[in-house]
Order: sequence, then C-alpha cells, then structure tokens
Amino acid sequence: MKRQKRDKLSRAHSKGYQAGITGRSKEKCPFQTSGARYEWLGGWREAIGDRSIGIVSR
Repeated sequence: MKRQKRDKLSRAHSKGYQAGITGRSKEKCPFQTSGARYEWLGGWREAIGDRSIGIVSR
C-alpha cells in the first residue's frame, strides 16, 4: 500500500508554520500561486500567534 502525500496546500501551511516558529519574515514566502501563498501565510500567522502567547519557543 502506497503512502499518500499530503496535498500542496496542506504542505504550504505546514512550511509557513515552521517559518513563523523560526522567526522568518513573511516576505520570505516561497509560493507564488495565490492558494499556496494564502495557506503559507496562514501557517505563518498561526505560528506567530503561538509564539506570542508562549505555546512554542525558538
């Protein structure tokens, strides 16, 4: 049985979250398409929020 890859939008969100946790700027978004860019920024915002309330630390 093959493992199914997560869809591109889910990966974009995850990559954005990781970027936010590590403190990268949102201008460093690697995606150009609107859907993937939107998801990456959503993940980035979520991570910034988590950092600000102390859920995760660098």
